Formats: sequence, structure tokens, C-alpha cells
Amino acid sequence: MSQLQTRPIQLYYWPTPNGWKISIMLEECGLPYEVNPVNIGRGDQFKPAFLALSPNNKIPAILDPEGPDGAPLSVFESGAILQYLGRKTGMFYPADERGRVEVDQWLFWQMAGLGPMAGQAHHFRIYAPEKIPYAIERYTKEVHRLYGVLNARLADRPFLAGDYSIADIACIGWAKLWERQGQDIKEFPHFAGWLERVLARPAVKRGLALNAEDRTKIDFATDKQAQSVLFGQRPPG
Repeated sequence: MSQLQTRPIQLYYWPTPNGWKISIMLEECGLPYEVNPVNIGRGDQFKPAFLALSPNNKIPAILDPEGPDGAPLSVFESGAILQYLGRKTGMFYPADERGRVEVDQWLFWQMAGLGPMAGQAHHFRIYAPEKIPYAIERYTKEVHRLYGVLNARLADRPFLAGDYSIADIACIGWAKLWERQGQDIKEFPHFAGWLERVLARPAVKRGLALNAEDRTKIDFATDKQAQSVLFGQRPPG
């Protein structure tokens, strides 16, 4: 269905594990898109134009000029965007209910578990100005547990839901950063094999490379302004 898209989807993006989910999905589906960088280290996510699309002031978001019935549609939250694009294209998201439930379980596992826990591991291991041993140990151990779950799941199948799907796309950006999370991939051979298979996909490589140079512009471990913007957020108003 992707060839039916005549106007590009607008992708609001920064090269992070959550941003990569959507750049990879757009590349996998072959959908035309344009990138609108949202510099999360300089506060672009709080600008009114972006908040109109993503009221939670988080990337990614999309604006599809050819949404349902041809009317424009904006979507925020990476999991919701993956599901939307999967339904729109009929790709990487099964049409049958059993298959869809299989994918959704692992998509939400990532959204509720792997992403938040790996993010906290990153924060306390790398970015926190004070090294708090309890927090570092807590989140490092939880990521270890989650990778054990992932490893067991992949022991008898090539991808999380059997066939490659949005569940794998959701996980890969976080999983490839296992070393930053204090993990030893040798403990998880099935996870390691899955990681290699997914990272070898051409569309995954393109999605991960999108605006990759922007990741080097700001060092969140040392840039106090960026830390204040990203880690000191308060509700609007």
C-alpha cells in the first residue's frame, strides 16, 4: 500500500531510541517522509507548534497529510505511531486478531518495560550528576531481567512474534545500547542472534543513520543546559 502515498509524512524526530522506532518503520514500509528535527537538548519540544502535535512534549510525532479518508492526521507516542503505520500499510502488523495480539504483547512490553527501565539505567549510569549506587544497581538489574525475558522468548523463534514486526522495531533502538546499560551480551545468546538479524536489515540501517550526526552535537553527560532542559521538565502553564 505504501506506493499509494503521494504526499510525504512529516516526521518530528531526534535520533534517540524512540525516534529510531519511527524512522525505521517508515524506511521498512517505503513510505515517503520528510524530517522535522526537534532538538530535545535545546527545548524545541516545548514550542507551541510541536505541542499541538505532541502534547506530552516528547518525540517522535508524525503528521500524515493522507490520513483516514484522505484527511490529515497527527499521531504522537511511538507505539501508537507504529500501530497506525502498520494498519495503514498492512506491513509488520498482522491483520488477524491472534497475530495482532501476539505483536501487541511485545510492543507493550517494550513501551512499559524495556524502554523505561533502559532509560533509567542510562540516566543513573551516565547522566545523573550524583552517582547513586542503589539506583544504578536497581535499574541495571532490571534491564538484565528484561533481557533474560527477551532471550528466553527468542530461543525458538527468529523474531519476537515469530515474523518480523513492529515489536522488533520498537525494541531494537534500546536493545542495541546494551553496553551502556551495563549488560554482557554473552549472557544472552538468543538475544544476541536476534540483535544481529535485525541490525542487518537495510531499512534498519537507514533508520538508525537518519540525522545520526545530531547525536554528536549535544553531550547530555556534560552539557548542563541540555540536562536542565531534558531532565528538569515541568508541566506547561
